[in-house]
Amino acid sequence: MINRTHALPVVRQCQILGLSRSTAYYQPTPVSAADLGLMRRIDALHLDYPFAGARMLRDLLRRDGHAIGRRHVATLMRRMGIEAVYRKPHTSQRHHAHKVYPYLLCDLEIIRPNHVWAADITYIPMQRGFVYLCAVLDWASRRVLAWRLSNTLTIDFCLEALQEALVNSGTPEIFSTDQGCQFTSLEFTGLLKAHGIQISMDGKGCWRDNVFVE
Repeated sequence: MINRTHALPVVRQCQILGLSRSTAYYQPTPVSAADLGLMRRIDALHLDYPFAGARMLRDLLRRDGHAIGRRHVATLMRRMGIEAVYRKPHTSQRHHAHKVYPYLLCDLEIIRPNHVWAADITYIPMQRGFVYLCAVLDWASRRVLAWRLSNTLTIDFCLEALQEALVNSGTPEIFSTDQGCQFTSLEFTGLLKAHGIQISMDGKGCWRDNVFVE
């Protein structure tokens, strides 16, 4: 687009084309031979250790005698288009076929136990991977009524926590959750309805709606 042999100056050509002058004068910097060697080694290590991130690859490279930092490794990984392969936590994935219930706690004064319960799922990092934690909490007293751990995001451990809370602590008037597919499932909402419990769900992306259990 820029013709350096044209009678118009390069600056004027940039103005006509709406380009920054730095674009016209930019010269790409070739990758150094040292970085090319590191990238080849990172590629080989990535094949052997696909779960390794920038920190682990840095340590492996240092064992080979390369003086390199984590940020440099991360830069080279981005340039190569590779990243650590591992199962990532996604605790609140909505199921679009499930019904979403309205939020019932707006301006509601909650001062007594068993008025409102809330539940949420989080994950706990372990030495290898992580586990999921589902907790049921009484909104007024902040007491954890029941909890369960699981290494998968199936519905069963959420149901078990809810069932234990119902057996040991009675029945709330309202049960509040986010819009995660475990809580919108027919099994979970059906258990709440069977006990005559009103169902309340946060707005999409509104974590403050369920702030105490969050």
